[in-house]
Amino acid sequence: MSQLDLFELNEDQRAIQEMAQDFSRDKIAPFALEWDEKEHFPVDVMREAAALGMGGIYVRDDVGGTGLGRLDAALIFEALASGCPAVSAFISIHNMASWMIDRFGTEAQRQKWLPSMMTMDLIASYCLTEPSAGSDAAALKTKAVREGDDFVLNGTKQFISGAGTSDLYLVMARTGGDGAGGVSCFLVPKDAPGVSFGANEKKMGWKAQPTRTVILEDARIPAENMIGEEGQGFKIAMMGLDGGRLNIGACSLGGAQAALDKAVTYMGERKAFGKNLAQFQALQFKVADMLTELEAARTLLYKAACKLDAKTHDATRWCAMAKRFATDTGFSVANEALQIHGGYGYLADYGVEKIVRDLRVHQILEGTNEIMRLIISRDLLKGGQA
Repeated sequence: MSQLDLFELNEDQRAIQEMAQDFSRDKIAPFALEWDEKEHFPVDVMREAAALGMGGIYVRDDVGGTGLGRLDAALIFEALASGCPAVSAFISIHNMASWMIDRFGTEAQRQKWLPSMMTMDLIASYCLTEPSAGSDAAALKTKAVREGDDFVLNGTKQFISGAGTSDLYLVMARTGGDGAGGVSCFLVPKDAPGVSFGANEKKMGWKAQPTRTVILEDARIPAENMIGEEGQGFKIAMMGLDGGRLNIGACSLGGAQAALDKAVTYMGERKAFGKNLAQFQALQFKVADMLTELEAARTLLYKAACKLDAKTHDATRWCAMAKRFATDTGFSVANEALQIHGGYGYLADYGVEKIVRDLRVHQILEGTNEIMRLIISRDLLKGGQA
């Protein structure tokens, strides 16, 4: 193997990337602005993506999963996000929930739920955040109390993507004392008694997917719906977030690349002071920096994905670094692309302002970028070496 091979995709990876790019170009990009304007959640299109293997990218194949790795997933979500970051991000969330069941569920749970999740006939959401427990996720207050063969859940989950439409909810709830060790993970069906939803939130971006509060009022589910062991829920949630952080970073790269492509096209077409914008050195330097920073973020993210696949001891640190850098870079590049468009960039018709709005939240969700810095620094200082 040459040194270059370490930084190049292999033939299978390029085929996966091309498949996702083709799907994004044909099935997502032409409709993204309409979905955003109408706040339409394109479940039918997501099921078409699932038919191509995108409903369970890193789920084992005995239940219909694709059985791919985290780098493969990053390639897919980056490509899908070039069409619409909001749609790509939700497919990522569904994949995270699917992986949690595949990785920590019993064989009976895997066989019961995952085949329909792979086709996205059953759509899943992830429920960790609460109104008073965001970055301090271990402080969650939703409770699950055992009553015979059931658990009864009470609490509220905030900012839940897909809520109200999704069929299944991976809910972190407290079964023990305070702190991370008292949290367990439950699979809560939408139609379980006591489950209801708040109004669809009015958001700056991500308008192509609903965001609602999930309300649990004496919500009763069978005890067999616990995923993993009692007290293991916070560990499950955090392990899921390692991959989720890579995916949201990949979504930022895909959206930013689309914005950069739009800016380069615009620079070749728009004239000012008698020449194309592409002839102005200041703008040449700007797009050079945008591309360089995107490629740097991409390289970091791909390496982090390889570390997560290899289950290295420092994978969590690398996932945090990649998420922080890719989401900051993605938003910055998209924002610069809007600036290059001038006043036209502020208009919805050009599609750049939508990308800026969609990518802004990536610096907040899956752990804010401030929390990413805490994860990185604590791991670094604990070990005493880089």
